[in-house]
Amino acid sequence: MVIEGLYYTQEHEWAKVEGDIATIGITTYAQELLGEITFVELPVTNKEVEQKDELGVVESSKAASDIYSPVSGKVTEVNSDLESSPEKINEDCYNAGWICKIQISDKSVIDNLMDSEQYEAYLKSL
Repeated sequence: MVIEGLYYTQEHEWAKVEGDIATIGITTYAQELLGEITFVELPVTNKEVEQKDELGVVESSKAASDIYSPVSGKVTEVNSDLESSPEKINEDCYNAGWICKIQISDKSVIDNLMDSEQYEAYLKSL
C-alpha cells in the first residue's frame, strides 16, 4: 500500500510533511519484508539529523534494519507506544506505527524524495 500525499525514500521510509514538521515511519513494503516486528530503537528527542542519517533500528523475527531520516532537522517527538507495542508498525505503519516527528530545517531536501507515483514505479522495478 502506497499512500498519496506522502514522500518516500529508496530505503522504504515515508514522510508526511505538515508545515515544517515531518512525521516519519517505514512503509508497508518494509514492514512486510521484515516480518513480525519485535523491537524498535527510537531516535533521541532533540537530536539534530541530516537527510539519510540513521534514526534508529527496527528488529523483527527475520532481521534488523536501520531507519534513515528522509529529511534534515531536529527530532521533536517519538512514538513511545512502540517501546511496549512494536507490532503497531505491522498493524498500521502509516498511522499508529509512526516512528518520530522532525522539525525540518531545510525544506529543499524534500526534492530528493519520491512522491507516491514515483515510489510505486520504484517498487515495480525491484
